Amino acid sequence: MKNGYFVTGFPGFISEKLLRKWLNEPEEKNIYLLVLPALQQKAAERIEKIRNEIQTPSTIHIVQGDITKKDIGLSATVSSYLKEKIHYVWHLAAAYDLAIDQPTAYRVNVTGTHHVNEWVGQLTNLKRYIYFSTAYVAGRRTGVIKENELIRPEQFRNAYEETKFEAEVLVDQLKSHIPVTILRPGIVKGDTKTGETSKFDGPYYLLNIFEKTKKLSRLPYISKSRSKLNVVPVEYVIDSANYLGRHENGKGKTYHLTDPNPYPAREIYRFLLQKQTGKTPSGFVSHKVMDKALAIPRVRKHLGAEREGLEYFFWEGEFDQSQTAKDLEGAGIQCADFLEGLDAMVGFYNRHKHEKNYHTSIK
Repeated sequence: MKNGYFVTGFPGFISEKLLRKWLNEPEEKNIYLLVLPALQQKAAERIEKIRNEIQTPSTIHIVQGDITKKDIGLSATVSSYLKEKIHYVWHLAAAYDLAIDQPTAYRVNVTGTHHVNEWVGQLTNLKRYIYFSTAYVAGRRTGVIKENELIRPEQFRNAYEETKFEAEVLVDQLKSHIPVTILRPGIVKGDTKTGETSKFDGPYYLLNIFEKTKKLSRLPYISKSRSKLNVVPVEYVIDSANYLGRHENGKGKTYHLTDPNPYPAREIYRFLLQKQTGKTPSGFVSHKVMDKALAIPRVRKHLGAEREGLEYFFWEGEFDQSQTAKDLEGAGIQCADFLEGLDAMVGFYNRHKHEKNYHTSIK
């Protein structure tokens, strides 16, 4: 019997990368992609493109649905049909915007995950339920954050973090009776070799700022932060998720898919500024001044940067990933150094910086 894979969040960047990886494997699979009705045409176009690029014995099926609805929006007939056919569920659908409002974030991330959990509980041949969380469920906790901890912080930076924490709590509670693997990626950037990404957010906000200010005679650092910024290349997330999500050792565990050797945020700022403008940062502008500037809508829209992203450059926390390292041992999967992908990252940005579909909507 073929393994059945069920994926939420298509046609998102990571879900498409996972799909491509599976299709390049010799094992024949039946892959079911849960797609919102409004995204069905886009999903069909992406699948057609992938099929033209990859010759595969596996089959791909679009299943129309919506995780914010009971039974994830599936009809009773479809749900019954899939009940015995699904072996792996990969739950990636989420509201990722750092500036998202609380009600929307809760509806998608918490209520949506609750509905997926209920549906997963009905599957009769489930081998693994893989949930994509985020390393930043840690909120404003400081110090070393461990993989086996799920401690509610005193504060979150935004609704995204808070609702992803609450969603992870719901999935974590299933570990006693469902084979669950929880993955917590850091800040995901594009592919190390090609630079390919789907959105210019996270560290790309810096490139947006540099692009708008590159004609200034002097470009300062933002504050004197010595915090480390955990930026991880997408291929490491994909390869690790694919391995840990199917390996026997992954059952009942939570993994940090983070850079084990992250650079200080100040260094990443310098690397990107030098590569994008040829200039070296000089002097400092305070964190408070930059925050006040980004609080003004027309300023952040002009710079192409969300105010909510600024605080990650000053967070004094670090992610322990000893469990990830142990269970990936011998798999040949390693996180590339940030500098290895710097040329490709900035090159991809410059080739596509004028294309609106790569930029997030700044409010």
